[in-house]
Amino acid sequence: MTNYGTIPTSSSPSTNLEFISRAKQRVKEGLATRRPWKIMFNFRSFALPAGFSDAVRRVRENVGYFQMNYAIVVLIVLFLSLLWHPISLIVFVVLLAAWVFLYFLRDEPLVVFGRMISDRVVLVVMAVLTIAILLLTGAVSNILLALLIGVVLVVAHAAFRRTDDLFYDEEEATARFVPPAPHPGAPLS
Repeated sequence: MTNYGTIPTSSSPSTNLEFISRAKQRVKEGLATRRPWKIMFNFRSFALPAGFSDAVRRVRENVGYFQMNYAIVVLIVLFLSLLWHPISLIVFVVLLAAWVFLYFLRDEPLVVFGRMISDRVVLVVMAVLTIAILLLTGAVSNILLALLIGVVLVVAHAAFRRTDDLFYDEEEATARFVPPAPHPGAPLS
């Protein structure tokens, strides 16, 4: 017996494959804003700051440059602290899914009530929500200690990592390495 005109209820394998390939592409694009770990932990780029103002300047620049990396570091520290609290860990995994879709893998700007929300605002809101919801699970001391450790790691790295080798785009990087062309009338040396 044939069922002409019926709507299939199960998705075809090609649709599932398309979804998986789109998800893989979004993962790649989302992680593209993450700076390479090799650059972040380049040991030649670490030095003591000249003073408190230099340390504050470095923290500001490095947090702006390594924003995605620092978020990953804090989330890993938080995850490791919750291994001994299963309920908190389950809640964290659900929150991590929200992080993945709202912060890490978004390919378009987030728009709420017709207003475009910046990545920094999404980062702060997600961080506050994550902390608030996890505090409700009863692992307060672990969460606060993990956040303290994460913030100390981020601030220490940001303060000690020099910023003179950070480039925001290819044009800026090549402008620093390519010497200026000599003036047409200048003698050759």
